[in-house]
Amino acid sequence: MGHHHIEIKQEKFEFTSRSKMLSIILLAVGIILSVIGVYQIKANDSKVATETTTVHAEASHETAAPVAHGGEHSEQLLPTRFWANMLVNSYYFLLFAVGALFFVALNYVANAGWAVMVKRVAEGISAYIPIGLILLFITLYFGGTQLYHWLHYEHEGLKEGMEGYDKILAGKSPFLNTKFLFLGVPLFILIWYCFRIILRRLSIKEDSEGGLTFFRRSTRFSAAFLVIFGFSFSMLVWLMIMSVDAHWYSTIYTINNFAVMFVTAVTVICFFTIYLKSKGYMELVSSEIMHDLGKFMFAFCIFWAYTWLAQYLLIWYANIHEEVVYFQVRLHSSFRPLFFTNLFMNFFIPFLLLMMRNAKRNPKSLLVAGSIILVGHWLDIYLMIMPGTLGSASAGLGLLELGMPMAFAGLFIYVVKYSLSKANLYAINHPYIMESATYDVGP
Repeated sequence: MGHHHIEIKQEKFEFTSRSKMLSIILLAVGIILSVIGVYQIKANDSKVATETTTVHAEASHETAAPVAHGGEHSEQLLPTRFWANMLVNSYYFLLFAVGALFFVALNYVANAGWAVMVKRVAEGISAYIPIGLILLFITLYFGGTQLYHWLHYEHEGLKEGMEGYDKILAGKSPFLNTKFLFLGVPLFILIWYCFRIILRRLSIKEDSEGGLTFFRRSTRFSAAFLVIFGFSFSMLVWLMIMSVDAHWYSTIYTINNFAVMFVTAVTVICFFTIYLKSKGYMELVSSEIMHDLGKFMFAFCIFWAYTWLAQYLLIWYANIHEEVVYFQVRLHSSFRPLFFTNLFMNFFIPFLLLMMRNAKRNPKSLLVAGSIILVGHWLDIYLMIMPGTLGSASAGLGLLELGMPMAFAGLFIYVVKYSLSKANLYAINHPYIMESATYDVGP
């Protein structure tokens, strides 16, 4: 097939001023829309508060209490919705980076050669982890009391027999507490980032020094990372996302979040690879490799649907009040249209778009299907968080929900492109680099 004549040269991405400006503009536009969205919510809340006050005043001629109630509603809803959006986006974009690191480690441990050509792309995406950690910590520290009602319960220190005592929250208090939330979550992410630093340094040293030593070390560190990640990711998901509905829990929840992480990370790797190829870089990344990325996107759309349906059917069949309450607010409220939209965007549409072999090799098909996957899983995270923090009547999709992900996307793209410009796009001395460059799955 002539593959043996391939020559792999050093290739570096140039992060141009125009490219930087586009990322900054996206960030700025997102911030502006978010600010306008905040003022819209504030104005709408004030209008609702005024109407409520007027109705109560006409009914009872006692305006003092209704005014206080309306003012409290207006003051509390806005910060809660803002911090809930911060949690949605800080968690979602962090999943891209952590998933990319998981992708690198998984291929080392699996001894896989096909993905070596896009390894540096995944490494570049994982550079966002420390930025994601900072944004997430800001969200938890300043917005934690708005997001997690169990924090209020912990501060009250209620004992059994006292008014307001909650047996379920008391039973979960050894895990659901401020120490785990404010120390455990940052610690988990910091440990992941330490592994990222180690793997990145070994990867860069491999370029200059060559040999199998760095590959073997990377494999050992990757194996350690995967074990630690399995436990710590589960705890992080329980603390940050599932505890939004603190009285409810699911044994499939972490697996479902893992599916979200992996399918979105692979999609983002695919997008950046297509972008680099469109700019004249990474020409050696063949349609065979893009085909495998497409297969991962296709497979994990199915896996996500499997975990989502398994969780739903088990809870529906058991029909236990403590469990069905989670789906009650999402199925029988203003979230109902989004609930079914979520299923179509994350399973049915990508499944149909990526079913054919040629679709997984076509950049346009991958971009269309991938865009639906990324928007769909943002909606998926939105549905995990918003009903538990705001309830069915208070949540919505407005300029704040449009602007904030745009701002995060602008920051994320800037960080990733900056990281890509700092090293060769090909791991030229990786022992499997030629296998990846000549990769062929056959007809």
